[in-house]
Amino acid sequence: MDKLILKGMRFFGRHGVLPQERELGQAFEVDVEIFLDLEPAGTEDDLSLTVSYAEVFGLVEEVVTGRPFGLIEAVARRIAIQILDRFSRVEKVRVAVKKPSAPVEGQFEYMAAEVTRERT
Repeated sequence: MDKLILKGMRFFGRHGVLPQERELGQAFEVDVEIFLDLEPAGTEDDLSLTVSYAEVFGLVEEVVTGRPFGLIEAVARRIAIQILDRFSRVEKVRVAVKKPSAPVEGQFEYMAAEVTRERT
């Protein structure tokens, strides 16, 4: 199956279960893979036959910078559901929300939650 990939989108949000995470906020990184048939768009060279990654970027930005969630699992789910709701051509979507500054003692690149949702 074909896919569009949006990788390494960075936004500032206030998600987390700790009060300081919601008060101070932190950086989040999001990767999205959108599964759909790209043959019509590729054949016709027509944006209306695919999904605009600029629109997806805007949707992800709205979710991450908007209403706070306690869990990054909820952020990832919200992004995935909204992509499926807004773009009828999308058959499946995979969303990873990464928290590079998670409040965990120790060295790590990031903590993340990844969800995959399919149209039913």
